[in-house]
Amino acid sequence: MTRAMATSPCRSITLFLILLWGSTILFLSSSAELQRFTHPAKTDGSLSLLAVGDWGRRGTYNQSQVAYQMGRIGEELDIDFVISVGDNFYESGLTGVNDTAFIESFSNIYTAKSLQKQWYSVLGNHDYRGNAVAQLDPVLQILDNRWLCMRSFMVDAEFAQFFFVDTTPFVEKYWTHPKDNHYDWREVAPREEYIKGVLEDLDSALKESMATWKIVIGHHTIRSVSDHGDTIELVNLLLPMLKAYGVDLYINGHDHCLEHIRSTDSPIQFLTSGGGSKAWRGIFTPTTEKLQFFHDGQGFISLHLTKTDAEGRIELQLQVKTDTKDLGYCKLGAILMWCVMETALRLNCKI
Repeated sequence: MTRAMATSPCRSITLFLILLWGSTILFLSSSAELQRFTHPAKTDGSLSLLAVGDWGRRGTYNQSQVAYQMGRIGEELDIDFVISVGDNFYESGLTGVNDTAFIESFSNIYTAKSLQKQWYSVLGNHDYRGNAVAQLDPVLQILDNRWLCMRSFMVDAEFAQFFFVDTTPFVEKYWTHPKDNHYDWREVAPREEYIKGVLEDLDSALKESMATWKIVIGHHTIRSVSDHGDTIELVNLLLPMLKAYGVDLYINGHDHCLEHIRSTDSPIQFLTSGGGSKAWRGIFTPTTEKLQFFHDGQGFISLHLTKTDAEGRIELQLQVKTDTKDLGYCKLGAILMWCVMETALRLNCKI
């Protein structure tokens, strides 16, 4: 299935969902708006990156195996940076800047040469259950210079702009019914005022954006068929803005799986990349949106973005590794599917 993206006739993107079966940045803006960083594209005018979420478990629950595959694919694609969509450290974030979980769950796990690139990270709900401010502390950048975590900010990568949104404060139940959890609302409370500021800053940034690709990143789902389902606060408060400004992709974690869902009433596509470690929850709830792909297991997403004179398209590539044998390949086009191995498969399709 091939279609031109509604917001631009001259761009292309390759999207990879990588499944596991059984740079230098420059600060640009003032504090009165979303903090901005610039990250140059490659000299050939392309940009490659990985996105992973819900990962920090000191290598357990297959986190190390996911990291290994990230390193392999990162080298293959010559990635420019990595995006973490939150829930960076389980079960309750970091206790402080000296918490050994930072080294044991991040620095000692993502050791591949290809992953020694800038990591742009947002906070998830589990991060807020610890010392959320610690993850934002520049001290961590001294411990590992790849790390950059902020509440809400944006990355300008020439023809693509990435807008990172702090979604945890949007979810009302964390405030009103936290159960036995303690949430670190320092620098956030009161909720209504904080959310208003985030939305105003995002609205201003999206309004000014002339980027070919507009990609928004947050921890929580907007659309999902898995455990947490749709996040109603984001559906009501964030989604209308994304539609109004022609956002192309919304990338999230929170549900521990991989998903690709297409909106039925706008060009936006929803990508869940929450398979960084613990997964396999066995929950599936049908959606009225267009579900393109669902994998209830570990994995991550890669994106390859270009701005070209060719017709814009999205290509989706899925890779499943079932054992230690070499990967086989199965390509899915508009009318063609073929496989050469029974033990593993790789899907490549135009959307």
